Amino acid sequence: MTPARPTLRHAHLDACDRRIPLGARTLLMGIVNVTPDSFFDGAHHDQPEQARAHGLRLAAEGADILDLGGESTRPGWAPATEEEERQRVGPALRRLLSAHPLPISIDTTKAIIAAESLCLGACIVNDIWGLQGDPDMARVVGEHHAAVVIMHNQHGTDYPGDIVAALRDFFRRSLDIAARHDIRESSIVLDPGIGFGKTPAQNLELLRRLDELHDLGFPLLLGASRKSFIGKVLDLPPPERLEGTLASTTLAVAQGVAIVRVHDVQANLRAARTAEAILHA
Repeated sequence: MTPARPTLRHAHLDACDRRIPLGARTLLMGIVNVTPDSFFDGAHHDQPEQARAHGLRLAAEGADILDLGGESTRPGWAPATEEEERQRVGPALRRLLSAHPLPISIDTTKAIIAAESLCLGACIVNDIWGLQGDPDMARVVGEHHAAVVIMHNQHGTDYPGDIVAALRDFFRRSLDIAARHDIRESSIVLDPGIGFGKTPAQNLELLRRLDELHDLGFPLLLGASRKSFIGKVLDLPPPERLEGTLASTTLAVAQGVAIVRVHDVQANLRAARTAEAILHA
């Protein structure tokens, strides 16, 4: 396989006062869920000191970015209230920021939680509705000069036409919203939204066709770690899906994905570096 060499509009990601280099290697975004009910690690790191210790462990394993989330988005999830999410995220974020210098992303659908987290020191907003959910989200990102992960999402799994074309249309709408709120192009990452509004078969198709999204000119993020499509393929529960995750990461590297969001940083980093060495030998 010949590695995809995407032509990015910018060779870095501007995130508040940080500039994160892109393109030289695939970056690892480590997941820190401070939720009681996430599908894999719910209640494992939901106390502030547990979150801090987990963040330090992911940093030691080679994470480039940490992604902090206070609301589960697993299948059948129940939305957290604003106050519940605030109480989960705020204390954990403060401890993570005091523990290491890594950039921190806040995984939230609520503009108020994003704003409060950016004021505390987070520099990236990871929005599973791609700026098309909370109408204030784009304004918050733009005003704070933050970076944003624009993820594709939809209600239901019906795609009348080609699924990649549908993702392009969604992203173009989100990019138009971003432009209207002065979000810098150099602050935007696109995420195909594996596991969101898609069947297992559709997830597999998107993983095979990730490189077709490069024509938009923005870095791609893949979040496939231990997700249910892997369980469908292997007939295994989340704790036994690491090998499937590593296969997804390897394919992502081969298709020029800029960032992979994972639970297991060390294993995925080793897989990514090996894939890069093979592809560029």
